[in-house]
Amino acid sequence: MQFGLFGGARTKRGVGLEDSQGYESFIDYVIEADRLGFKQLFMVEHHFTGQGQVSSSMTVLAYLAARTRHIRLGTAVVVMPWHNPVLVAEQVATLDLLSGGRVDFGVGKGYRQAEFDGFCIPIDEATERFDEAMEIIKKGWISEGRFSHHGKRWHYDNIVVEPSPLQRPHPPLWLAAGSPDSIRRAAREGYNLLLDQLAQTDQIIRRIALFKEECQKAGREYHPSLVATARALQMIHSESERAEAYATRRRVLSVIGDLARDKLADRVEDDTAPLLGTPEEIVARLKELEAGGATNILLVDPNASVRNLQAFAREVMPSFQPSRVAAAD
Repeated sequence: MQFGLFGGARTKRGVGLEDSQGYESFIDYVIEADRLGFKQLFMVEHHFTGQGQVSSSMTVLAYLAARTRHIRLGTAVVVMPWHNPVLVAEQVATLDLLSGGRVDFGVGKGYRQAEFDGFCIPIDEATERFDEAMEIIKKGWISEGRFSHHGKRWHYDNIVVEPSPLQRPHPPLWLAAGSPDSIRRAAREGYNLLLDQLAQTDQIIRRIALFKEECQKAGREYHPSLVATARALQMIHSESERAEAYATRRRVLSVIGDLARDKLADRVEDDTAPLLGTPEEIVARLKELEAGGATNILLVDPNASVRNLQAFAREVMPSFQPSRVAAAD
């Protein structure tokens, strides 16, 4: 089993120091994760939330490329219906060069109505826009020379995507998916699979099994590293902390958005999605996921706490990969 991070910086609405501190603390968090042996970072990107979420993920990842050595740097996700695909292809390829070939390109169609409204793009056009954009990006990366494209939304004549990405034929493509149809599509079309932090353990296991089955049907070699599963981390060290952890979990669900709306009616005590509990309980939950094929876990810590990261590396990771964990002191 390997571990990575899922999330991003948060800033306050304001000017100057308080904004920069939000980014600085997150950068320190990722640098420490790199030192501790965490394998991947997938950075979220959102717009118009008023909550200070990262809106320019590739800019932040480019800075992190210069501050880290080993951790892979991923987008989670670039919502393609909002973007010029050729510009995105150039930006990702540039980031791949700057990072020494450490980019994971996570993409999606988008699901937040407010973001589509803000960009003045009808959400019912998301699928067709996504499909055409990804066709152009892949064509731009694998074409030996210049190419042209004339589609419904985009037209290019005799262009070349520069630079070429370092990873060939291109950086790994990751698709955020949860429904059976989208999981099957990810397997058929060569995407790796990003699974969300809200799905219960049994749902994660079923989704991985479906992805593996569809890969085999498509003649694609399957490996557990093709799937990454986001899990919220809330580690406690005494029973006196448990009630507060449950309260925090409910608050987090209340602000995540549309994906969490059905979870608020459930008992957080019965929620198997988060890694919530003592180190021993978290190891047990991870062992259950591992047995079901989830061996690539992305930790979600909204506080981006270096202390939490070090505690996880010290108290949980040795149960899975003791020889590769750095000292967490």
